[in-house]
Amino acid sequence: MTITQLKYVLAVAEHKNFTTASEHCFVTQPTLSMQIHKLEEQLGIQIFNRNKKPIELTEVGKKIVAQAKTIVNESSRITDIVEQEKGYIGGEFKLGIIPTIMPSLLPLFLKNFNKKFPKVELVIYELTTSEIVQKLSDGHLDAAIAATPLLNDNIVESPIYYEPFIGLVNKNHRLYNQKNLHPGDLDIEDLLLLEDGHCFKESVLNICSSLGHKHKKKFALQSGSFDTLIKLTKEGLGMTLLPYLHSLDLREDDKLLIREFEKPYPAREVSMIYHKSGLKLQIINALKDEISGILRGVIAFSNVDIISPLKLKK
Repeated sequence: MTITQLKYVLAVAEHKNFTTASEHCFVTQPTLSMQIHKLEEQLGIQIFNRNKKPIELTEVGKKIVAQAKTIVNESSRITDIVEQEKGYIGGEFKLGIIPTIMPSLLPLFLKNFNKKFPKVELVIYELTTSEIVQKLSDGHLDAAIAATPLLNDNIVESPIYYEPFIGLVNKNHRLYNQKNLHPGDLDIEDLLLLEDGHCFKESVLNICSSLGHKHKKKFALQSGSFDTLIKLTKEGLGMTLLPYLHSLDLREDDKLLIREFEKPYPAREVSMIYHKSGLKLQIINALKDEISGILRGVIAFSNVDIISPLKLKK
């Protein structure tokens, strides 16, 4: 039994096709098939049911795949231990970032990080929280930046910063003349929200539900981007909430529409997250330190009330 054979098994289990798996492993399909067949002969069992389309794992195959993930991951840890001992910070690093964080955060740290750690090859993906958790579990991401807490026992959460929610209020809106907002001022009937699938939307709804808004109505307007919500707000179609960093790029006249909340500021916790068996901790820590160092001079809020990014049960 070899690590390479186990990697081939994991590839077929993921892609449910020998040809596709061989392409992802950069080997010919006959080579991959032969190695898996040899492993099955050695073990005296069938890992895959080849009569099914797409290919399925047998019951014992499911157990073997679960163990293979652990073995392959642990084998990579040897290289990781050596690199940490040498103080080496380099190599490919796959980082996921949720859509409501990526546009405002990435420009703040990417250039400096690349300059400071030129041997690190960052591969960055914009993914939803659910996609990130799945890819961390499957070993397709090294780490991610997302809103927390996620309450997942397999995910390590290391907070980087706390980002307050701010209101954006049109001049004709009932709250425009208010200096500061209170969560109790919010009316879910005139809140413009991101579409389903964004944890930022759930956080906003949680601000409302925590203050007694029990009967959530269906919203007439939802969008996939903050830019659209900003335009709709300026057109007088309601108000919206934004993450603080996103407000920094607003035009000066649009910043006049910003209303901060009273203390404690409702805020989201933004963390570096990775699987509990994660590797490349030296790069994870370097990323976290770089982002934290930059944001200390950008976000001055400390008296915050953390709002969950999860959909709360009624």
